Amino acid sequence: MGLEADCTATHGGRKSGGRAYLDTDNLIFRGAFRLAIPFTGMTAVRVRGGRLTVQFSGGTATFALGAHTPKWAEKIPHPKSMIDKLGVKPGDKVAAVGIKDADFLDKLRARTDVRGRVTTGHDAIFVQADRRSVLSRLDPLRRALAPAGGLWVVAPKGVKEITEADVLAGGRKTGLVDVKVVRFSETHTAHKFVIPKMRRL
Repeated sequence: MGLEADCTATHGGRKSGGRAYLDTDNLIFRGAFRLAIPFTGMTAVRVRGGRLTVQFSGGTATFALGAHTPKWAEKIPHPKSMIDKLGVKPGDKVAAVGIKDADFLDKLRARTDVRGRVTTGHDAIFVQADRRSVLSRLDPLRRALAPAGGLWVVAPKGVKEITEADVLAGGRKTGLVDVKVVRFSETHTAHKFVIPKMRRL
């Protein structure tokens, strides 16, 4: 997960208390006004006296983060990519089942070979679950994992068709344990499930 902290932000002559977040690609502020500054759009990042100042196409924004400031500044110039956060390494055996995000698939293929068909010994399997019925098909995917592999269930946020509780229950029902959650996109979250260590052969 990203970083988050209460702070005071200044931008365009406005000043407001609120909460700042670092997600996969952006610095976000929510207060009396809102900002979403992509890392790729930042032209300068400076730290001075507990304040983080960011220059970008929309001007200059300053965030009074106090003791959090150095850590945030360190994260911003070198943010982890989505593929890094998902733990995919070059040479990993990966399968993608029903994943609809073309940009994600392109980035995944740039890192390693990606199969559309599940076989055995996968280091990672990504499956998109936009409705509860998909969760009933997780067991064959579990059996296709390498002992230390991960099953990532990509599910939409805030919909009635499938909830976070449904995803967690579906993974656990197959005998897996949930170990990580990553913001996959504006609309989806990825939950990682693994085989418990005591059951790995």
